[in-house]
Amino acid sequence: MPDIAADAVKPPRRSYNKLVSNPVLEDYSLRYAPKSFRKWSTYAVASAALGGIAYLADQAIGGSLAVQFGFANAFWGILAAALVIFLTGIPIAYYCAKYNVDVDLLTRGAGFGYLGSTITSVIYASFTFIFFALEGSIMAQAFHLYFGIPLPIGYALGSLIIIPLVVFGMTLLAKLQVWTQPIWLLLLFAPPVAVLAIDGNAVHDWVNFAGHSPSKAGFDWLLFGTAAGIALSLIAQIGEQADYLRFMPDKTESNKTRWWLAVLCAGPGWVVLGAAKQLMGSFFASVAVAHGTPLDSANEPIQMYIAGYNYMFPAFAALSVATFFVILSQIKINVTNAYSGSLSWSNFFSRVLHAHPGRVVWIFFNVAISLTMMELNMFSVLGKILGFYSNVAVAWIGAVTADLVINKPLLKLSPSFIEFKRAHLYDVNPVGFGSMVFASVVSIIAFFGVLGPAAQAFSAFIALALAFVGSPIIAIATKGRYYLARAPFDDTSTRATLLNCVSCGFDYERQDMTSCPFHHGTICSLCCSLEASCDDMCKPAAGTVPATAAGTL
Repeated sequence: MPDIAADAVKPPRRSYNKLVSNPVLEDYSLRYAPKSFRKWSTYAVASAALGGIAYLADQAIGGSLAVQFGFANAFWGILAAALVIFLTGIPIAYYCAKYNVDVDLLTRGAGFGYLGSTITSVIYASFTFIFFALEGSIMAQAFHLYFGIPLPIGYALGSLIIIPLVVFGMTLLAKLQVWTQPIWLLLLFAPPVAVLAIDGNAVHDWVNFAGHSPSKAGFDWLLFGTAAGIALSLIAQIGEQADYLRFMPDKTESNKTRWWLAVLCAGPGWVVLGAAKQLMGSFFASVAVAHGTPLDSANEPIQMYIAGYNYMFPAFAALSVATFFVILSQIKINVTNAYSGSLSWSNFFSRVLHAHPGRVVWIFFNVAISLTMMELNMFSVLGKILGFYSNVAVAWIGAVTADLVINKPLLKLSPSFIEFKRAHLYDVNPVGFGSMVFASVVSIIAFFGVLGPAAQAFSAFIALALAFVGSPIIAIATKGRYYLARAPFDDTSTRATLLNCVSCGFDYERQDMTSCPFHHGTICSLCCSLEASCDDMCKPAAGTVPATAAGTL
């Protein structure tokens, strides 16, 4: 006879809607990216990741910095920010590619804990919708100038055309980015080459461009610090690169050179092209002003590229090509912003609400926030928004980087691998979470001028320093006790590649599975995240004697 008592307490089997159970649509948004799904070559992944930085926000930011702070402060501020972004991006790109996780799952295992990383999901989601709104505004400016479409309607149109392109995730995005890359690169670099070849005064005008700067075209330490802080708002872009890098094939002896090259180029290497585009934006701002564009409009990419293409084509053709280039660029980047935003919101709400309607649902949510910001004309206060945001973003990335380069390999207080499963993590790890919050609070106070003009100008660098130093200090103080709540999962009863989830009934690779005493079997990471009834019974030691942090898989 069946055990009626046992059946009565057996948890119900979880079922997912078609959006979640379709891997082409879902792209393993809350999971480890399994080997069976990672069918792209290193080149394809790198091309898709680099295609995602086709945005013109770099040009807009570079132009805004030149207009606001003059040539010298903008130039050195862009380079200083690029150096910081490149160095902090190396370990993040490596760990995401090696362990096939996105930046949210990485953050969980790099000092923040299971619920502690929810705040970073919001920080990252904020990056995606702020820059979606910025890119959408740039597209609407092109619509308005060429087609005469009012800006509010252009904002809506630029948002709606992105949605169908993002629904099919990496499967479609990889093709879109690879196919459009050659024409985009040609249209990007042709105008500056033409200007430099034809206009002998262009460089002279650029290096003497003063904009509205109190120091004219000269250097000022405080203006340099403020300019670098605004440029540092792009530090969270490594999260979007990681959303692609998690699909890298496994590194082997035969592909290790290509693997490393792809990781470095598509990971931190994005900022090499990004900084070049910011400098291009500052250059084109001066070119546009020299050709009669009002100073306050010189940071609009459509105005920049009309001025640039005028060196190559008659006036109407220049306007047409510039409009096409702007629209192509904005589509290439905003599909990435919408895609990454959907991943981040999925991670956030799955932990807060214990529900996951599917990544596709959060595309609409993210785009709706972005459209609201566009309608509120966020482009007009670009510098203030990015300057404030960079304090929090830099603190987050600084704390994660410190864990990856100090706490793991040097102090050995953080696990050598990336543990992202709820069943093995403390809810909050004070190492990353605490250092980020402390660094953010202090830097934001500095940003509003409470600590004086020097601290205000360099508030983003204060955030970086405090987070980077605070993470290992807290790790030492806590002896790494809050990294693992239980020993790593290693089912020795079978060496099968795939294990069956007792909750949803699907098979997943071992890296995504763990043992569950509540369901009496192995459970996948997503079902574990969404379970609201278990009271974390698998982690009885979470509040008493922690597991050893340095355990291995």
